[in-house]
Amino acid sequence: MSRKRIFLIIKLIIIVYCLVGIALFYTQDKFLLHPITVSTDHVYKFEHSFKELNIPINNEDTVNLIRFMPADDTVAKGAIIYFHGNAGNVEHYAESINIFLENNYEVWMPDYPGFGKSRGDISEQKLNEQAYQVKRLANKYFDDSNIILYGRSFGTGIAANLASSVRVKQLVLESPYYSIPDLFSSYVPIYPMQSMANFKFPIGEYLKDVQCPVTIFHGTVDEVIPVKSSMKLKASLKKNDQFLLIENGKHNDLSSSEVYKKAMTEILK
Repeated sequence: MSRKRIFLIIKLIIIVYCLVGIALFYTQDKFLLHPITVSTDHVYKFEHSFKELNIPINNEDTVNLIRFMPADDTVAKGAIIYFHGNAGNVEHYAESINIFLENNYEVWMPDYPGFGKSRGDISEQKLNEQAYQVKRLANKYFDDSNIILYGRSFGTGIAANLASSVRVKQLVLESPYYSIPDLFSSYVPIYPMQSMANFKFPIGEYLKDVQCPVTIFHGTVDEVIPVKSSMKLKASLKKNDQFLLIENGKHNDLSSSEVYKKAMTEILK
């Protein structure tokens, strides 16, 4: 093969690499986030009792939050602040909260900007700031010792960030990642995702500052967030924190496993 032909092949590879990288940079949020927006007059219908709250953050941003309640006449012993995944809205995650309500905890589930009835532009900074506002509101009803932060998938970054700067009873992470760039690198390892990713959420760094007990659940055959990304978090855990692998667990079925049920029941006691 002639030098000229080799040069042309290398040049073509570089051009394709750059074009794909540019496309990934500008479309990454569409790969990461899949919100479903509903009108502000949409009527939610859940099987559980609930209260709907709209929390004004500023002139542009409003957080819509569903406060699920235990059975009638039951005094809640605490609150789960539940940061959900990257798709849909609160309607898509309500089926996952039975174990919390059955153990007499309220579940506070905010939607992110652009999800459900929440309004405003989305960014990592806004998500962290809004999570802090939800925690402040929960403190009007519950002490820190009765509040559990729960993150699922994308929401694990938000929950871990909040837990690194406030006091709570427990942090629970379901199907977390080491960081968003690390997660992206699992799919496109040939690109410098640390510098390309709009969202970072370095959970591995957050956990070093978390003072409360931490429990992590991850399925061994998770098809969305590779378990190898989550396994890196072990280095940031404290001596008595838990990392629970669920054999043959996928991304959306962990709550049905006996390992999950047993561990969560113990946490909620």
